Amino acid sequence: MRGFIMNYPEKTCSVERLVTVPADVEKVLEGKKTATRRNGVYAYPGEIMELEGKEFKVDSLYQQTLGEVTEMHARQEGFESLDAYKQSILDMHEGMKWIPTMKVWVHEFSPVTN
Repeated sequence: MRGFIMNYPEKTCSVERLVTVPADVEKVLEGKKTATRRNGVYAYPGEIMELEGKEFKVDSLYQQTLGEVTEMHARQEGFESLDAYKQSILDMHEGMKWIPTMKVWVHEFSPVTN
């Protein structure tokens, strides 16, 4: 229900930690990654994330279950397919299982243009 959450929970981390994996940073800088999913809130809409001197504005924040993640969402994350995205997440988080009912926070962002 994108755009309908008015009262966000407190942040569990900071915008500086939203995208930190070097390969993901590159994808953002190349325009291939426009969203990231986290188990908590790292940034609110309007906040600015800086990567290698370039600014990106968080455009939206909403919850989603892993079962709702589609091929399109995987491409937003910078992957060619949903299977590739799933495998990347599972490789990054040892012991994690892809549980369709698990909720994550989706942070969508775009480059700041002057």
